[in-house]
Amino acid sequence: MIENKGGSCWQIKFKPQEEYEEKLTNFIDDYFTTSSLDYCDNGNEILSAYADINFNEKDFLTQAQQQGVSLPEYEKTLLESQNWLKDYVIKFPPVEVADFLIYGIHEKETPQTNKIPLQIYAATAFGSEHPTTRSCLQALCDLKQKGIKPHKILDMGTGSGILSLGAAKLFGSSAKITAVDIDEEAVIVTLQNAATNQEEDVIHAAVSDGYKSDFVQNNAPYDLILSNILARPLIEMAPDLYKTLNQGGYAILSGFVEDQKDWVISAHEQQGLKLIKLYQINDWCAAVMEK
Repeated sequence: MIENKGGSCWQIKFKPQEEYEEKLTNFIDDYFTTSSLDYCDNGNEILSAYADINFNEKDFLTQAQQQGVSLPEYEKTLLESQNWLKDYVIKFPPVEVADFLIYGIHEKETPQTNKIPLQIYAATAFGSEHPTTRSCLQALCDLKQKGIKPHKILDMGTGSGILSLGAAKLFGSSAKITAVDIDEEAVIVTLQNAATNQEEDVIHAAVSDGYKSDFVQNNAPYDLILSNILARPLIEMAPDLYKTLNQGGYAILSGFVEDQKDWVISAHEQQGLKLIKLYQINDWCAAVMEK
């Protein structure tokens, strides 16, 4: 539980590597509030992680050992600030994902591109290069290519709002996007990213623990539901997703690995959804399902 997101934070910067092991990057992404991957001039990767002021280094080392994660050498630095999310923006290079070019607010100019630009305030839960994000954005583009035109969209577990932004850019001002997250900071970041990309009239965000809130229910049913979270909550929320999705609507589900795909897909098939397409990058999967 993050107790002091607005104030100072700890930065844990790992020794540059030619390429970090995937097991390490997945562990860092799960353990820390925010992580980023940058590059040295020689092309080596630089992995940094950010934790609130209550960071317990002993627990971090214990968890890594228990999960069999080999940690490179690292430096721990206290970043003093009244609001570290604003004062220490995580800088990342522009990255092409599906039909989009994603770049940070630290860039002074929009990079030249033929793709759809998305400018991101890189903070809580952002991972534009994570395989699940890539697959979900690709799935959105494929639905657009098929001529699907969802009007009401739900982004369940919005994180930084990256999927909401992609949907807003693809489906235009006629779309109404409801973005929710259990984490208040994620909602704040989503609203900031919406405003930065001139999509604040399309994307509406609030705190919600799953589908039960009035904010989610008052905008239901939805033509498209996006849910890039984890296998267990996806399975647990499958009945609520089905009830909240329009007949003929689509769901893009992600955040699960290959060993979990049968469980996730089966849980939704039992509710009455059918699998349309499965995406996989490395061990991570995303499924497009239709009601």
